[in-house]
Amino acid sequence: MKISTKGRYGIRLMLSLALNYNNGHLPLNVIAKEQGISEKYLEQIINPLTKAGLTTSFRGAQGGYSLSKEPSQITVGSILRILEGSLSPVDCLDNGLCEKANSCTSLSLWQKIKEAVDEVVDNTTLEDLVEEYHAKNGMNFYI
Repeated sequence: MKISTKGRYGIRLMLSLALNYNNGHLPLNVIAKEQGISEKYLEQIINPLTKAGLTTSFRGAQGGYSLSKEPSQITVGSILRILEGSLSPVDCLDNGLCEKANSCTSLSLWQKIKEAVDEVVDNTTLEDLVEEYHAKNGMNFYI
């Protein structure tokens, strides 16, 4: 399993919003400049997150985005599944249509990998990432 730039940038975008959680909303162009990511690309990333209810959009000259829930209520897994789809290492775990499932020796290996990934991403919240950010960077917020 490999996380695409969409997933990685999505985590960075959501971390920016989490770091700013108690300070209102952030314009996408501010996040784009600070992160060194194209604003157009961030628009493609933020749209599914907003449709899924993880972010809220504020329109107008003073518009921007904010988290719709507290950082402690948003998992890395939920963000990645919205942006990446399934996190399974092989398709047969998702659709169960493999005709060799009963005799497949490697199926249990793929299941263990999926469970390990799910365990990490579903038990890591944006709040955890905020705490790690502060531990590495002090309390200085970069935006």
